[in-house]
Amino acid sequence: MNRLLFERSTGLLSPQAFARIQTTGLIHAIQPCPKLRFDGGEKEVAITDDEPGESSLGTVETKLWAHQAGVNALALDIDSRILLSGGLDSSIKLWDLADCLEGLKCVLKPTALISRAASAHKYGVTHLSFYPFDSAAFLSSSYDHHLKLYATETQEVSADFDLQSIVYTHTLSPIAQHLLVACATQHPAVRLVDLRSGASTHSLAGHHGALLSLAWSPKLDHILASGGVDGTVRIWDIRKSSGALGLLDMEDSTGITGTDGMGKNARSRDAGKAHQGAVNGITWTDDGDYIVTAGHDERVRVWNAATCSNTLASFGPTLKNGHLSNLPLVMSPTASTPVGQEVFFYPSEKELLMFDLHEGRLLKRLKVPGPNMASVRSRTGERNVKNRITGLVFRGQADGVYSAHTDGQIRAWLPKTAEDAKLDKEEEDSHKRHAEDDEDEEGRKKRRVLDDVFRDLTRQKISFG
Repeated sequence: MNRLLFERSTGLLSPQAFARIQTTGLIHAIQPCPKLRFDGGEKEVAITDDEPGESSLGTVETKLWAHQAGVNALALDIDSRILLSGGLDSSIKLWDLADCLEGLKCVLKPTALISRAASAHKYGVTHLSFYPFDSAAFLSSSYDHHLKLYATETQEVSADFDLQSIVYTHTLSPIAQHLLVACATQHPAVRLVDLRSGASTHSLAGHHGALLSLAWSPKLDHILASGGVDGTVRIWDIRKSSGALGLLDMEDSTGITGTDGMGKNARSRDAGKAHQGAVNGITWTDDGDYIVTAGHDERVRVWNAATCSNTLASFGPTLKNGHLSNLPLVMSPTASTPVGQEVFFYPSEKELLMFDLHEGRLLKRLKVPGPNMASVRSRTGERNVKNRITGLVFRGQADGVYSAHTDGQIRAWLPKTAEDAKLDKEEEDSHKRHAEDDEDEEGRKKRRVLDDVFRDLTRQKISFG
């Protein structure tokens, strides 16, 4: 660190390079942070048995959940401060991450709640997203076939769209002037909803079966990628009447020559599959140069967005993916790491895997804390579910990752450097010393009392009549 500061002060290292070295180190230092917990207010108090030989009746153990029925979705606003969570019980909660001081043990409580009511969803929330340019509004979709627009401050519904089919996910363009929301539903066509007019403008037909994943290009506001249960990933230009630009083909490592990313002067491709199973995960790098897809064949593929070619990056046999729902895929911002060294986060059931995006090299394997099976409560009663990651968001440039889980928890994965670990160890040792000192003082007090009692007894004269 001292060497970096010296090189920065002498001009040998540019401010941008210095910042990337720092943020890269923080990203690679991400690990579970049990100090930060989310308490949604749904508590269950259980009496646990004491250790054998103890005389008390029991101890009270309080469990905390963000959503007791399970958490289905997460979203962060543009300031990376307000976290949205959507539950299987259809509730939506808002959390202010600024309420928790870094490095301190903290239990966050929701700042607002949208419960099961007439204006809320009837069934579980499937996806959440903030408006890209303003955190004053957010969107939610649900198994109840509805897409809803809320005001963040009042939590009131501003618009409600009935798509007459289960909505697995939705997405807004991060750069577009238009207000089109692309929705992936049980219907085999991409549904486009215009928030400005309040109408479903048109559909993009071509898939054979339900759609599970969608992602807008972060570079071109009219380009959209979609993935479905038919194993295909289609690229669309929403300005065209037909819409289709082509398909991603896992057998093609050369790509479509002559394309400029806008479908001009390129040969078309109307056959081919991106995965051998359903495609339930799609995302772009934030510079728009690469598309990343995941499928039920338990493979992740990275595609050159300009040529639509398979880069042949191999992520190994550790991936797990088999649920009929949208799989959240997250990457570190391109500005946070050196060029071509983005970190890819993959939710593999009970693990959060960190990969080098372009090499497919496994960087870190983080196990989700807690049991593999969890007991959750829903409208139909209590049941056991397999604990897995259902939502994932990356905060800021290198401020960590937040994950949603079927056991009802929201978990934080924050950077912890060697310096942080050293400070925690010193703090723990300090607490231990204080505890030992307190214990010794208590022992001394007890010994003094016993000594006083003994002296009092020995001073008394005992006579036998």
